[in-house]
Amino acid sequence: MKCQYIDIKQDEAHEEMMKIINGEDSRVLQECVTCYACEEYCQKGNHPFYLITDRLEEKGIETASRPLTNQWINMCEPQGKYKTGKMQAEALSCCFIGELRQLSRSTLFKDISSSYVLGAEFFCQVVYLHFAKPSVIRERMPKILENIASLGVKKLICLHDECYGSFSSLAPAYGFAVPFEPVHYFDYVYANLKSMESKIRPLNVKVAYQRPCSSRLSPDKHVVLGKILDLIGAELVAREYQDENALCCGEVLRMVKGYQLANDVQERNINDIVRSSAEYCVFNCPYCQMALSEKVARRGVKPIHLIELCEMALSDSE
Repeated sequence: MKCQYIDIKQDEAHEEMMKIINGEDSRVLQECVTCYACEEYCQKGNHPFYLITDRLEEKGIETASRPLTNQWINMCEPQGKYKTGKMQAEALSCCFIGELRQLSRSTLFKDISSSYVLGAEFFCQVVYLHFAKPSVIRERMPKILENIASLGVKKLICLHDECYGSFSSLAPAYGFAVPFEPVHYFDYVYANLKSMESKIRPLNVKVAYQRPCSSRLSPDKHVVLGKILDLIGAELVAREYQDENALCCGEVLRMVKGYQLANDVQERNINDIVRSSAEYCVFNCPYCQMALSEKVARRGVKPIHLIELCEMALSDSE
């Protein structure tokens, strides 16, 4: 009933959920925009969104065009093209995103920046939920986990929010044992900031936070974000679309539901950011940043990744 995209009352919601559980047709399967939010809304750990994607694939319901779906499946297929650093028991996961390798050179990661993995061989696979292709995840996930463990990694600091969701929520839900400890980079950053607290120059800025859809798989980490912002002197402004009511960046919606919904979500989200009088829009996910940074900048709000914002607080000047 909390779904932001399906208008449904309690009695019907129960009826439709039972249809999904029993493998029957449901309007939810047609109207789902794959935003992940019901994973957060469910307090019982029953993984409603994972079930929905299973049913979508079983029934052959396409969430996006077949060429686009196949493009993503082929683009992220492991083909032996990857990079690893000087591996240690602790390592950074840059997933399949080169921008994260750049961010990993931050002062905050100086002790492990040379120990990293990057490439399709370590890709977290969560994106295939958007395309209702859990079979791809089930096929590739065991090898991904094996690839990471084979490098001697005991603790994997995930720079991509989606990777942490994959290894802490998705893999266990699918029945895969994760042979290393996944760590959200929020926790790592906060611990390092605390150790360098004397060097922090409070920023005294107001920020709006763009919460990615993947954070629905690890909602407990939102509290850690607040601790980080408090520590560096950044005030998280009150917004309509934040916490459980957060809106995604809109680009996934563009792929699965078209331009009209995506543009509407982006417009409401950006207008909300501007109304909040935030100086910065803080990003967690690089894809959210690519989707919205230019658009928020045009409206007078500075786009910045959380790691870069933390670096500002540790430097002598902006």
